[in-house]
Amino acid sequence: MKKFFGELKRDMKFKTAGPGHVLTEETRQSIETKAKEREKPRGPPAEEAQMAAAAALSRLEIKHYRGRNATGSSSLRTEVKELTTEAEAQTLNSQGPSSAVKEDLTNFSVTGVYFICPLTNASISKSARDSHIKEAILMKFADDPVRASLMMIHTFNKDKERIKIACETIGKYIDNICNNPNEEKYRKIKLQNKIFQERISELEGTHEFLQSIGFERKTLQVAGQENEEDFYVLNEEFLTTFEELRQYKDELLSAEPVRAQLDRRIQVFRPSPQAARFELPNEFYNLSAEEIKREQLMRSEALDRMSKLRTKAMRERDEQRELKKYNYTLLRVRFPDGYILQGTFYARERVLALREFVHSVLEKDWIPFELVAPGGQKLKDESAMFIEVGLVPAALLTLIWDAEVLSDLEATGQSHTSVLKPELLSNVQTLV
Repeated sequence: MKKFFGELKRDMKFKTAGPGHVLTEETRQSIETKAKEREKPRGPPAEEAQMAAAAALSRLEIKHYRGRNATGSSSLRTEVKELTTEAEAQTLNSQGPSSAVKEDLTNFSVTGVYFICPLTNASISKSARDSHIKEAILMKFADDPVRASLMMIHTFNKDKERIKIACETIGKYIDNICNNPNEEKYRKIKLQNKIFQERISELEGTHEFLQSIGFERKTLQVAGQENEEDFYVLNEEFLTTFEELRQYKDELLSAEPVRAQLDRRIQVFRPSPQAARFELPNEFYNLSAEEIKREQLMRSEALDRMSKLRTKAMRERDEQRELKKYNYTLLRVRFPDGYILQGTFYARERVLALREFVHSVLEKDWIPFELVAPGGQKLKDESAMFIEVGLVPAALLTLIWDAEVLSDLEATGQSHTSVLKPELLSNVQTLV
């Protein structure tokens, strides 16, 4: 019975299945074509879909970051901001220098940091300082090759320890010649000698110095060898000038690098309510443009930092970081008559340098005075650095004459109003 009902059900399904189809070749191709269309790969997702996927991926990465390093939301914000800043910097670098935005100096309090070259007395910008000094040294070879080569050694090479070793080694060569005038071997320096190669040859100016004091480069036959080798050989004309050679040695050991002096860029301004307004170019900071951006981002988190307990070591570390930000400072001194004196200083110069600067512009430089910082504190400690007393990266100070001396001047009828030198007052400018 069960078998009978099973056969009956199969028969009914077959009849209700509809008309049948002959499995021909065309039918088979149609089925295969539909299958291939279903398997056909999709094209690239739309831009909106890509953006949504990127956002989802970012959320997953941040979620993973939180689980791996749960240090609070401020740490995450710092990390994200730093990555954003780095990405902007990389984009700027990839675009090349031509696309970088140049700093507009028209509205700045000073156009930049300048130096005075001791060889040419020219005022040069910070960016052109090194190339100008190098060119000035090379120009001196025509007049004084010995001193020019000494300047090269001590200025062009930055590793002080290597300079010291090279100079001492050359000094030993000179000592051997002077102490053994009849020994020919001491008048020769083998260029392929290991000591010469490691200590002297690679430094700029060393070859020029040896040649300027009488050594000539020659190719000589070496006993026991088939190949010739290069030597520096002291010219026989210099064998009678041992005192001069010793003098060259002393100069070599005592020479100093050529350093440009900071140009104060003295300016005098008429009385102005804009005296306390400062806009400084990036040269006044010991930071690159990317680092300045990062510093601005970090300042936005100052509130988070202040809400946390910090140890003494953490505070000292932050203070040291603040001190390292500044290389220079722009200082203004307002006189009792309202005139304003401006000059550029190193951030680590001392108050004494500012007092000397003020004295240098006074017509009566013997009149005693006091300098008052923006907060009203008198700068009595002349050994204090500007960076220690908060006079960076710029500050407006006030000059106060000594009351007793001022009273004596008034009693004698002497004027103290026009205290600046006439040549400065003739070039007075207006602050904008």
